[in-house]
Amino acid sequence: MAKGIKIYNKPAGGWGALKAVAEAVREEMGLSTHTRALLQMNQPDGFDCPGCAWPDPEHTSSFEFCENGAKAVTWEATSKRVTSEFFETHTVSELWEWSDHQLENQGRLTQPVRFDAETDRFVPVSWEEAFSRAAEALNNLDDPTQAEFYTSGRASNEAAFLYQLFAREFGSNNFPDCSNMCHEPTSIGLPKSIGIGKGTVTLNDFEQADAVFCIGHNPGTNHPRMLRTLADVSKRGKPVVVINPLRERGLERFQDPQSPGEMLTDSATGIDRAYLQVKVGGDVAVFKGIMKSLFDADAKDMAAGGSGLLDRSFIAEHTVGFEALKSDIENTDWDTIIRRSGLPREQIEALTDTYASAENVIFCYGMGITQHRHGTEAIQQMANLLLLRGNMGRPGAGICPLRGHSNVQGDRTVGITEIPNEAFLSRLDKAFGIKSPRAHGHNAVNALAAMRDGRSKTFIGLGGNFAVAMSDPKIAYDAFRSLDLNIQIVTKLNRTCLLTAHETIILPCLGRTEHDIQETGPQSITVEDSMSMVHASRGGLKPASDELRSEPAIIAGLAMATLPETAVDWKTLIADYNQIRDKIEAVFPDFFDFNERIQQPGGFRLRVGASQREWDTPDGKAHFLVMSGTDEDDGRDDTALTLTTIRSHDQYNTTIYGLNDRYRGVHGRRDVLFANRDDLADLGLEEGDVVDVRSGDRVLAGLTLVDYSISRGSLATYFPEANCLVGLDDKDQESEVPAYKSIPVTITKAEVSL
Repeated sequence: MAKGIKIYNKPAGGWGALKAVAEAVREEMGLSTHTRALLQMNQPDGFDCPGCAWPDPEHTSSFEFCENGAKAVTWEATSKRVTSEFFETHTVSELWEWSDHQLENQGRLTQPVRFDAETDRFVPVSWEEAFSRAAEALNNLDDPTQAEFYTSGRASNEAAFLYQLFAREFGSNNFPDCSNMCHEPTSIGLPKSIGIGKGTVTLNDFEQADAVFCIGHNPGTNHPRMLRTLADVSKRGKPVVVINPLRERGLERFQDPQSPGEMLTDSATGIDRAYLQVKVGGDVAVFKGIMKSLFDADAKDMAAGGSGLLDRSFIAEHTVGFEALKSDIENTDWDTIIRRSGLPREQIEALTDTYASAENVIFCYGMGITQHRHGTEAIQQMANLLLLRGNMGRPGAGICPLRGHSNVQGDRTVGITEIPNEAFLSRLDKAFGIKSPRAHGHNAVNALAAMRDGRSKTFIGLGGNFAVAMSDPKIAYDAFRSLDLNIQIVTKLNRTCLLTAHETIILPCLGRTEHDIQETGPQSITVEDSMSMVHASRGGLKPASDELRSEPAIIAGLAMATLPETAVDWKTLIADYNQIRDKIEAVFPDFFDFNERIQQPGGFRLRVGASQREWDTPDGKAHFLVMSGTDEDDGRDDTALTLTTIRSHDQYNTTIYGLNDRYRGVHGRRDVLFANRDDLADLGLEEGDVVDVRSGDRVLAGLTLVDYSISRGSLATYFPEANCLVGLDDKDQESEVPAYKSIPVTITKAEVSL
């Protein structure tokens, strides 16, 4: 067995999770009183977890957080500090050689700094000078569309709303957003199917579901609080079906740290009833196989005098496009389905039996579906399958996209979009007396291309680590260094901060765990979870530095410096965030009575038309949509290996908390490549060999092979290290999300230089 690899046989959660939380607290907080923050997380009068967007239950427990949520909080509420002395000691050239983990592990930024090219160091700068320098660079642009305004999904509704207001008054609709790297296929694909780019279920629906399908996601690492929900489904005797290339412990067994019975008896709940290890990129083939099998079973039932397996009354009343879909499925042959999916026909037919015998079904999916060349179409095929049996808009049934960052959905809801519609812009202009630009702007891929080509000259990042998260890092790094201005609004140092432009400024902001005190007193912000619930969040910790400002205050400062003739009363908005929410309500009618409703414990749910079988499509119907073929591989040879990127258990997006991946048995390293042992045998390789991975002329060198339970023809390694294998043009054709999980590769033994 390779160095640092040890088989993990225990369930997800349990004592391992509690130990990891204790270690994170000890490492980051020490004996600090900040540990009380964990008890405030996801509580009605506390702050929202800065990690994933899984919703809070109606009745919260004494502690309502998971292992990775605790890591996110301890990482933010750390006692470590990055001061001016740190930057005096370390040049940017030196810091560039550090790992991403080392950079963020230095702790919280404490004051604004700017890059000084003469000394190759960041030096302190006042807030006023920082805003003035940023304004000068922005106002020196030939055109406002040369500015890019990036948003991380950790930004609050209030911050995101002000950010898009600033950019639009300035004259730009360029909003590259973290959604453009993850769930943009949801935002683009589902509206064409069901009229809205969001999930249709609530947490209560899981209590009424007769079956739950988990497709292309790993809850044990990416949204661990979901495990309790899945365990409850399993305990009710209802099947949880998994379709995923890798075996993931969180989808197999879970020991609930809040269950004394399970913890004291060292028992666990089995999650999966069936686990189908689809080939990477074979998801559409599976969905079409289920539909083909369903049509066959429906015809047999009808011929035998039954009523059939399809919900014909629902189809007739609520949908269009059924005949075209049926024709496409009938013309899709089983040989193609089996070859592309990597699954035998009998497994797909058994899956169909489970689906057809359950009255109410929920489909959950993650980035294992979206980050492909045909991610948008894959989501639409899932929607087709649900619509065939009326599993949309009734209790216990629907579609559940699993969002990443805690407010990535909310940011989009309050206006972070490069393709705004006229109705929204008209309301925004009326509310503030401005004239927003109408031309569509840049998404993440287009923004990076514009920066590369010199068409964009400035970049403002509201959180995140854009250059590291994006595909084609070589292009990203070179593009940033050619800019006139790079502004990073962050809590910690990251690699994008080190990509020094002509002017580079780091503006440190408050974290979600911290007090936000403005002119009228303590403020709260709001977030929207992945099930459209909007709720308040208020930090309780003393800020890491007296010089920190909130994200809304930083945005207002930039706006007032850049737009001296602004029509917006920024000072009033910042003095009282209720004023921001009043304006959100004026622009977005679904936020009616915003300030009143946010006082309710647990908040309120935004309207989701499809949940009530109200289809907000042009013709008022849900649409069956046809995808030609099943070819996620875009014509590549069937025998080619396909690589998917994954996150480790000590990681959240680009943030690396540590070097372990406990559930997959990896310790102290990230330079591994998970592979199927039969594929290795065919290639004359074995576990422990060091290999180079190639995709065209792109190379990721020096990975150690790990024999793992992954589907034939599939490989996996960590994001963001493998982003170097993804070109800027390797993307979903409709949403333009980078195809991080659909990389054609070859592997060979590493070349050793003597």
